[in-house]
Amino acid sequence: MKTTLRIGYIPLIDAAPVLIAADHGFAESEGLSIDLVREVSWSNVRDKLNLGLFDAAHMLAPLPIASSLGIGHVEVPLIVPFTLALNGNAITVSPSLFAELAAAADGDIVDPQVSARALHRVVADRRRRGAPLLNFGMTFPFSNHNYQLRLWMAAGGVDPDEDVRLVVLPPPYMVDSLTSGHVDCFCVGAPWNSVAVDNGIGHILHFSTDIVRRMSEKVLAVRRNWAGDNPETLSALIRALAKAAAYAEDPDHRAAVCDTIGKRIGATAEVVSRTLKGVLKTTTEGETRSSDDYILLERTGANRPDRAHAAWMYADMVRWRQTPLSSELQTIAENVFRPDLYDAALGHPSAVEIANPPDRIGAFFGPDFAASDIGGYLESGRSRHSGRPRLTLVR
Repeated sequence: MKTTLRIGYIPLIDAAPVLIAADHGFAESEGLSIDLVREVSWSNVRDKLNLGLFDAAHMLAPLPIASSLGIGHVEVPLIVPFTLALNGNAITVSPSLFAELAAAADGDIVDPQVSARALHRVVADRRRRGAPLLNFGMTFPFSNHNYQLRLWMAAGGVDPDEDVRLVVLPPPYMVDSLTSGHVDCFCVGAPWNSVAVDNGIGHILHFSTDIVRRMSEKVLAVRRNWAGDNPETLSALIRALAKAAAYAEDPDHRAAVCDTIGKRIGATAEVVSRTLKGVLKTTTEGETRSSDDYILLERTGANRPDRAHAAWMYADMVRWRQTPLSSELQTIAENVFRPDLYDAALGHPSAVEIANPPDRIGAFFGPDFAASDIGGYLESGRSRHSGRPRLTLVR
């Protein structure tokens, strides 16, 4: 059995199960030693995992699907035997854009439909004045940050490919880019939204749960052939991560957990604590907002890979013309998520029943998601969008 693992991660709070497993003895209790490698960009993480330089990686949930489908890069089949975190993103805007949106809003700007309509008005006004396009930062083309921004904008009639400029930025560079004025808005995971607010240069406009109520955000990814060659190692790693995730969620361990995560990602323990509690400062004036579901590391069955989430992410790839729609490709996408391996490692635990949202996704706009008919779902969603967003299906 392979016992020393090299695991890559990005400095984000949702890497917590990996960081805690390595630093609090959970990996050691399973006979494993984890060498953590901090990276800056998701392309680095993907490439090093695909090339075999990493045994496993903390990864954007859509990225193993894209790699397995061979879109955006060479085809390397990856699998997801463990979900590290659900939710945890936020949309943060500059103070000047926040003021423009507030002035254009026809209701409470906390409502994403209100803010999306306000954005449409701001974009139209800027076009009339000949002002430059707004720049929106997201972490990777195959990311929920990209898809959540696009869904939000499209709901208000903004075409994310024509009316604004979407740019890729590594998570640690988001705050500097907002500070310099290179971007007007970004969507990223914790702690970088809170850092922008604390630095006085950003307002958190929406939590990701305002856009999609329940979504796999970060996962543990491994190469499919590596999993086949190292089944005992993978099972031990899953058990270590499950114990670490439960430990990280326990308020009794909050101080030690926040200290460990803060040191590993370059953030204060206080910012990490706010995130795990789901109580975030949203404005430079110190206003706060809370959500029990802001980030889920273990609660409500968060760690068990959910194939409905894989289907949703594949549907997003189709929606935004990153891949064609086909039953064969959908099957490949769904089979990237491996709840069977999770169950086998943990002794076939009972699946947690999630009562809400009923479709397991809970998007704020459009029909309920139907994995059994992605084509029909996307066609129905397109008919409900106002404005000019191009939602043509790729076939």
